[in-house]
Amino acid sequence: MRLLQIDSIHVVARSPYLVLHARLGAYPQAWLEEALELGNIAECWAHEACFVAATDIGMHRAWRAQIESRHWADRHAARARDANLKEMDALLERVRISGPVRASDFERADRGVSGWWEWKPEKRWLEAWFASGELMVTRRERFQRVYDLAERVLAKLDPPFDAAAAALSSDALRQRFILDSVRALGIAQSRWIADYFRLKPSVDDRELAPLVASGALISVQVAGWDSVAYVHRDHADLLDKAREGRLRATHTALLSPFDPIVWDRARVRAMFDFDYTIECYVPAAKRRYGYYVLPILHRGKLIGRLDAKAHRAEGVFEIKALYFEEGVSPNERTIAELAQAVAATASWHGTPKVKLGRCKPAQVSAALRAHWRSLSAA
Repeated sequence: MRLLQIDSIHVVARSPYLVLHARLGAYPQAWLEEALELGNIAECWAHEACFVAATDIGMHRAWRAQIESRHWADRHAARARDANLKEMDALLERVRISGPVRASDFERADRGVSGWWEWKPEKRWLEAWFASGELMVTRRERFQRVYDLAERVLAKLDPPFDAAAAALSSDALRQRFILDSVRALGIAQSRWIADYFRLKPSVDDRELAPLVASGALISVQVAGWDSVAYVHRDHADLLDKAREGRLRATHTALLSPFDPIVWDRARVRAMFDFDYTIECYVPAAKRRYGYYVLPILHRGKLIGRLDAKAHRAEGVFEIKALYFEEGVSPNERTIAELAQAVAATASWHGTPKVKLGRCKPAQVSAALRAHWRSLSAA
């Protein structure tokens, strides 16, 4: 995937952890924090704020240094420096002399104020230095960022930081990100590629033609698609299996709202006939499905979604509502595999008791509850 988008909402596991769980199963949740502190991964602005592999951080830093950034984080950082350069320089000097800091190390004068738009000044300044690259995140403590000088964080990367990326041209960097995007997406139309790393301008077939000519990408026709699609050469064997009908999807998993599968709304509609909106940012009265809705991936299809909340103190994984897509008639195997996937996710959260609220179609709820009772008894 090359990156994991970071989001702090944790009504279930925070997004990067849930994205990995959908692919790996019950891995130790400490892995990400350990990898960050050891320097195997790093944080930067990519798709949004993301974890990226240590091998890629040089490309990301070079890219942001070379392009005229249009990201809101850079605009906020520039405004913060213009308005508070003396205070920000003093903060940076404190980190240089005294070592890593957290935003919580600073008292706020207006206690009781909350929300990202009401960050205390030091938090805004730390984030501004992070956005501009002078500070990086050396570790996280209870998911709070711990900031240190970039030079110290880069020095501990494993594998070591490759400064050669700074010498790459913007065209070379863009090509690397395009190739990584296609590899990560599996199969992609040109119009889907730019969103993965938020490249501007958008990618078109003309830009991809030299990559096809060189063999780096393979162009393919997909039944039902008007546009040509692209596959990375690393996936040539999988492409052959797909053409021969030997590529079979078997996996069932609950996806984060920030999973790469559902980032691009146009792509998810074209590939899965699935309309999806992250409704935690929508006023409650206007929500259609719920606050934190997890798409359900089942054997290569998105068959439904559920509104979930993990009550950790009580050990309960609450499904406030579960909806199968129109036209999906779940059979016994589908219900059994979904029940197993939910139970596995719930157990990994430390909330092994599953509580089901509304279900559509309603008759499926009894079968799901029966499977969960059986799994609990086992």
